[in-house]
Amino acid sequence: MLLASKIFVHSIEQAMGRVRNTSMSVLLVLLCCICLEFGSATNTITASRPIKDPDFIISNNTSAFKLGFFHPKNSTNRYVGIWYNNISASTVVWVANREKPLRDSNGVLTICEDGVLVVLNGEKEVIWSANVTNSAPNSSAQLLDSGNLVLQENATGNVIWESFQYPSDTFLPTTKISANVRTGKKFQITSWKSPSNPSIGSFSCGIQPPSSPQAFIWKNGSPYWRSGPWNGRIFIGIPDMNSVYLEGFRSGANPDGSSYITFEYVDKSNLSNFALTPQGNLVQRYNGVEDIGWLAMNSDCDVYGKCGAFGTCNPQNTPICSCLQGFKANNAEEWNRGNWTSGCVRRTPLQCERVNAGGDEGKKDGFLKLKMMKVPDIAAWSSAREDKCREQCLENCSCIGYAYETGFGCMSWTDKLIDTQQFSSSGVDLYIRVAYSELDKVVDVKKIVTITVIIGTIFIFICTYLLWRWMAKQKVARKKKATKILLFNREEAPLKFHGDNLDQVKVQELPLFNFEKLASATNNFHLSNKLGQGGFGPVYWGKLSDGIEIAVKRLSKASGQGLQEFMNEVVVISKLQHRNLVRIFGCCVEGEEKMLIYEYMPNKSLDAFLFDPHKEKLLDWRKRFNIIEGIGRGLLYLHRDSRLKIIHRDLKASNILLDKELNPKISDFGMAKIFGNNEEQANTNRVVGTYGYMSPEYAMEGRFSEKSDVFSFGVLLLEILSGKRNSSFYHDEQSMSLLGFAWKLWNADNIIALIDPMIYEPCFEMEMLRCIHVGLLCVQEFAKDRPIVSVVISMLKSEIVDLPHPKQPAFIERQVLSHIDSSIGDKKKISVNDVTVTMVQGR
Repeated sequence: MLLASKIFVHSIEQAMGRVRNTSMSVLLVLLCCICLEFGSATNTITASRPIKDPDFIISNNTSAFKLGFFHPKNSTNRYVGIWYNNISASTVVWVANREKPLRDSNGVLTICEDGVLVVLNGEKEVIWSANVTNSAPNSSAQLLDSGNLVLQENATGNVIWESFQYPSDTFLPTTKISANVRTGKKFQITSWKSPSNPSIGSFSCGIQPPSSPQAFIWKNGSPYWRSGPWNGRIFIGIPDMNSVYLEGFRSGANPDGSSYITFEYVDKSNLSNFALTPQGNLVQRYNGVEDIGWLAMNSDCDVYGKCGAFGTCNPQNTPICSCLQGFKANNAEEWNRGNWTSGCVRRTPLQCERVNAGGDEGKKDGFLKLKMMKVPDIAAWSSAREDKCREQCLENCSCIGYAYETGFGCMSWTDKLIDTQQFSSSGVDLYIRVAYSELDKVVDVKKIVTITVIIGTIFIFICTYLLWRWMAKQKVARKKKATKILLFNREEAPLKFHGDNLDQVKVQELPLFNFEKLASATNNFHLSNKLGQGGFGPVYWGKLSDGIEIAVKRLSKASGQGLQEFMNEVVVISKLQHRNLVRIFGCCVEGEEKMLIYEYMPNKSLDAFLFDPHKEKLLDWRKRFNIIEGIGRGLLYLHRDSRLKIIHRDLKASNILLDKELNPKISDFGMAKIFGNNEEQANTNRVVGTYGYMSPEYAMEGRFSEKSDVFSFGVLLLEILSGKRNSSFYHDEQSMSLLGFAWKLWNADNIIALIDPMIYEPCFEMEMLRCIHVGLLCVQEFAKDRPIVSVVISMLKSEIVDLPHPKQPAFIERQVLSHIDSSIGDKKKISVNDVTVTMVQGR
């Protein structure tokens, strides 16, 4: 390592031979050690400072990467490469002389006279050189903290060559994998031939434009695996990919017109990468070592075109290949043998085919809907909306299928449908064009299935009836057991809290607070400590003996809620941890007392600022946008990223608490609903929540889902932008809600009038208008039209540039409230915005 340093050491040794003074010799030895120490820290190669096997250089700031000479496992050949420092020399991320190995340990990596980076063997022959067309004599090579080796001109600092443009088998953060349709030039990674031979193997991985880039793995030039199109957030053919998982992926265009895909982790210390194995699998390696995370190839269905044209693959089925509905095997004998490459053919000709063949026109073709599919390859793209997408395909005789992806657009196919796959989750709805008679066959099958289900239901009912008495007794026993918790006295509570009762409600993970301790902290629940009053009961400020400030929610004995809501909040929030969710410290159940203890929020709730003429000045646009983003992140965690899928059902301004930096935290989970892993929607006869924030399908029919919370978020977003309550229009002479007012301004092309004058600044106008647009998309009348939370966040952050036109919101006319009390009955707990059974002022 460091040839120049060794020459310097040799010179020092000669000088020491001429020096007779012992003390001077000692000083020279020390100077030698210091020079060696400083020399080993360099990250640069020059003509006068090459590296010689087995020397190396290390990237300076993070010391994450090392450049030097190595030999693969089970091989004596030497190569120049880059690998992770302090992790594993076997995890090589780049190789220079892949095709021409060094046969001994006499190699040198240096800058030659014309400024090109070269690898020399023991006979000073060039066995590898950087591909440079505009070299400069005075150049140097530097290993960056990203793992990129750059050759640059010393005088100007211009980079004239970099290893990231010539990757080996590894895709590092900030590397660009690109392709140019016009020139055909590609930057892609290529596999090793084997773990002991880094020369170029049979597999390569890159992207293929033009309409929307897809990632491909090719085997000897033929497609081997396909990711599906990039929709601006994810590759829609990778079922377990979302905008957070595999974070940092993005696409773009280079100045030369080529399209590229790259990725970058927010956490710069994350050393994960993607590597193409000699077997043709693209894998994610965590922290640079061989711990494998994500895999491109998980089953035979991931092999490109496994089931041939018009065939579809499902790894859960046996056999894995089947023909699409309306099609049959092209070669039944080969198909039955498991040779599916011949694919499938249409059973009944389409209308246009019948006319062209001189037959009767007959009835019009139709579309069969296939859910959760990997869309076929070679799609044509257009910006048409979903309804127009269907019409365009139906009017085009050559169109044989279409699909629509929100935020991406319309895809259609005119050639063979190849490389389709059935996913168990995620995927896209694929519509296959078939003759009208094929639609009738599907209807007949549905009738048979329906009759079978009815007969099976009757049989199950008879069996159930035989066990009815036993089940009735068990039900009575469970009710008695559930009521035991109400009989706790203060002395027995700590003991019983770890018994059978708490196994039912699952609160054993929460710390228990003593009633006397809470009474002392809140000055015996004095009126001066009261923070607010909701339908659940009062909330008090308190301070524990260790100085921690808390908010105590005390269940009122006269509350319309009770044990069910109390236990629901305990079970839900005790299992959630997120910076935008209020934190629960514990609970107290003693006698008839039931209390929840939260972190204290000094700025109380959002509505205390938003609708107060004096305080709203404290919320400028940047603070309001930060609050909007924080609420969105909290909802995303509840809906998708937590170990439980939670629907809040009562999202509103008074349930958004603000900490001392005005960061938002979602609170009050008494009405929340836990969904199963595969559960998308639920019905209830007990509608809970707040009028003005409840979605129409929930308020009218008791149906709720993620889209119910999205509706509430949309109302909240419009309130934050306008500074007006949704309910403030109930008695307005315009006779409309905030949603109706916003819709009226939108249609009048005057939506800017909705913005609160207190926060309006011309430099933020486009961002504010975009937020209003997103808010209107969230409050559309039909749930299917509303985006999911992850899409909403991408829209707000402008990751999705083109937003769809919003449809008419729900409840745009004045709500009739005079009959509410008489219509709610015992099964509904609903309130009018600021008078709600779940409202709690600040904690």
